[in-house]
Amino acid sequence: MFLAACSGAAQAASYTMFRDPSCGCCEAWAAHIREGLHAGVAVQDSADMGAIKDREGVPDELRSCHTMIVDGYVIEGHVPAADIARLLRERPAGVEGLAVAGMPLGSPGMEMGGRTQPYQVIAFGPSGKRVFASYP
Repeated sequence: MFLAACSGAAQAASYTMFRDPSCGCCEAWAAHIREGLHAGVAVQDSADMGAIKDREGVPDELRSCHTMIVDGYVIEGHVPAADIARLLRERPAGVEGLAVAGMPLGSPGMEMGGRTQPYQVIAFGPSGKRVFASYP
């Protein structure tokens, strides 16, 4: 499904996901990334996710359960693989990362039998925050 969205950059990048060891949806999201981007994901458990988010500059209002570092970008929460591929392909100026705040139903890793909530993927960085993608 994501093959068209994949780029050489997405496949060549290294992916490291930090997660609380008690979180199950993080593993489901990592599986989505492995499948959607044909990439290996290194998983590091952390009991202090707040410190990782602080270190990586994730704005408080955009925080979720897991944080991934990929090719110098921060990916926070349940960001779809296609949006990560687009970020790595386009490399927009002033963007340090993408985030899906909270844990919206129907986002990758949060599938709940067809139930969904609308959500947005937000790009953030020195040029501020802006909508990168919307999912109704």
